[in-house]
Amino acid sequence: MTFVTELVCVVCGRASSPPVSSGTCGHCADPFATLDVRYDMQAVASSMTREALATRALNHWRYAELLPVEPVKKAFAYPVGWTPILETTRLADWAGVSRLRLKDDTRNPTACFKDRASSVGVLHATQHGAERIASASTGNAASSLAGFAAMAGMPATIFVPERAPEPKIAQLLVFGADVRRVRGSYAQAYDLCSSECEQHGWYNRNCAINPYLVEGKKTCGLEIAEQTADDPVDWVVISVGDGCTIAGIIKGLRQMHELGWIDRVPRVLGVQAEKMSPIVEAFDSGVLPEEYCGTTMADSIDVPVPRNWRKAVNAVRDVDGAYIRVTDEQIMDAMKSAGSLAGVFAEPAAAASIAGVKRAASEGVIARGANVLAVVTGSGLKDIASAMRVAGSPTDVDPL
Repeated sequence: MTFVTELVCVVCGRASSPPVSSGTCGHCADPFATLDVRYDMQAVASSMTREALATRALNHWRYAELLPVEPVKKAFAYPVGWTPILETTRLADWAGVSRLRLKDDTRNPTACFKDRASSVGVLHATQHGAERIASASTGNAASSLAGFAAMAGMPATIFVPERAPEPKIAQLLVFGADVRRVRGSYAQAYDLCSSECEQHGWYNRNCAINPYLVEGKKTCGLEIAEQTADDPVDWVVISVGDGCTIAGIIKGLRQMHELGWIDRVPRVLGVQAEKMSPIVEAFDSGVLPEEYCGTTMADSIDVPVPRNWRKAVNAVRDVDGAYIRVTDEQIMDAMKSAGSLAGVFAEPAAAASIAGVKRAASEGVIARGANVLAVVTGSGLKDIASAMRVAGSPTDVDPL
């Protein structure tokens, strides 16, 4: 039995009928009226005790009480989550902060943070009798979904924009997914996926309006709280696209604070690309831009229509956080520095969080004496073309 009590609209605050997969508030006409999953936290506290967690596997299923799925032994063995937190002294010096740790989610099964959401989505789909699961993605969510669908034996259809990097397309195809490359943008791929799901009755994994998927992303925040409980951080820094990831991680941190695992919730910094920052604009003005034009090399956060913007804005305000923009040049610098100074190979969107630490420190948003943790969401192997732009060419030499 799950500990879920209701799903509540982020706009009007009223409880809404739980959708099978993706869905928005049944009371609001607002297309961005996404839903938030609520739990019986008193019952969770009685069940998810320190003694109970001490006996559980080191993966994100250890937080079963705070997930919207029924516990299943086979699925709960999927090796996702509990990724390491790395101390990076030289990278901290480069960024201009006293201490910088990296939560390395490239260690997940398909080398990205999105495995947290996809694992929960596939299990939720299975438990609701879905025959096929689908998603639109710039790449990481797609490859992650394809991988976990393969583990579960569920057919998956993936819609990607035509600019999706080839390594991510390769993962999809190797995992056996039905891959549909849309001659257009991510937004167009998203709309087509939603239409096909509605027409065919497929389970819609799109995290932007699937409230259950955000609960999977939340596990990163639950882990950060547990892993740093005896050595707390001042700031957690996260790259932002649709807004689901930062909202989920903050929710996890707040829930662990409510349960007494941490004494305070760290402040959170959201990072967007300078030419693709609609959520930063919404944070500053309270209104999402009606039309947003721009692009960034960081394909995973190249999202002009962030459907979960309200959760992302409200969550950061709730923890006295901030947002900041970084340029593509700063992202490339962070990619190279993370590799050469910390041994972490991050794709552009993942390196954006690290770039954000440096820019925030230089602008006084983060104090130089701060203890910071940045989440690295995807492997640089996902986008070799960008990595080679950053790394340069090898030196050719003659053999003996």
